[in-house]
Amino acid sequence: MRLAAVDPDASAAVRVIGYFDRLTESGGGLEAIVRGAAVLTGCPAGLTDAERRLSLRVEPDGRPGGPAGPPDRSWPSTSFGPDGGSLLWLERPGPGGPVEAMVLERAAAAARALLTRTRGRAPARSGDDQAAVEVLTDPGASPEARRHAARALGLAEGTRVRAVALAGGGTRIEPADHVGAAGADAGAPRTGIGTAAGLDGLPASLATARTALRLSAAGTEDDPGPRTVRYDELGGLAVLAETVGPATPMIPDELALEHAALAAPWMLATLHAVATSASLRAAAAALLVHHSTLQERIAHAERLLGWPIREPHGRHRLYLALALRRLRRHLSADD
Repeated sequence: MRLAAVDPDASAAVRVIGYFDRLTESGGGLEAIVRGAAVLTGCPAGLTDAERRLSLRVEPDGRPGGPAGPPDRSWPSTSFGPDGGSLLWLERPGPGGPVEAMVLERAAAAARALLTRTRGRAPARSGDDQAAVEVLTDPGASPEARRHAARALGLAEGTRVRAVALAGGGTRIEPADHVGAAGADAGAPRTGIGTAAGLDGLPASLATARTALRLSAAGTEDDPGPRTVRYDELGGLAVLAETVGPATPMIPDELALEHAALAAPWMLATLHAVATSASLRAAAAALLVHHSTLQERIAHAERLLGWPIREPHGRHRLYLALALRRLRRHLSADD
């Protein structure tokens, strides 16, 4: 706050540094890096990498802009990588200010670190070569670039795969029949697993993976729920996820749930167990509490919520309220 009062540009630069450092630590891919540059500067941003035939462009609102064309020479830009073969730019005329310069510097450093890790490695059947993954999941990538990326990942033509979205912006590609429980470990990121598709269907698979990711949870008292969610298992919740956004008003059940959550640290975990267990005794066993203790907790929760949760209708209502809460907490893949 003191720095912002003395020098707003310096304060903004510090925030830019922190943003890209966090993005790098969380394993964000190239698209997430370019998206950060676009959103932070309020103008489209693009990146090309000659060696990988990679081309990315992102709009200021974070939407993919398809393959990037040749940048205008008047736009602020920076080259990096071996022989300067990679280029990052901001689609804004004239020289940029100190904040734009810092965004270019930090975004290029993050992209250079990512490309350095993935260049020259053996084919990664697990789909962890982020540069190649970015190409295969980009709907605007050329057929030649997609074939090159598939070879880098050791994926043969005709292979059925799934996109896997990770909290923090990372993406993986896995064979359709070999997706494990990624994200199940406490230290692993939350995970959304998309629909099975051919290589050409990976952009659509990634969209479904990101929808599933929004319905995953940290598995903590404040955010109870599954750490890994498969889109194939969502059913009607997928429609709900696609309609809930930042501008969607909260319904009374959500407000009641937030009010109840403030009453006790055990409240949300208890409500999640009640909503997802086959019976109240099963919920008590999952919570490691006595059945009578759970009954007392439920009575307290019902008074705060304003509706009964011991019957199927009430539990279904509670389940939807909990799902809406997760959707609002995880509005994007980069949360």
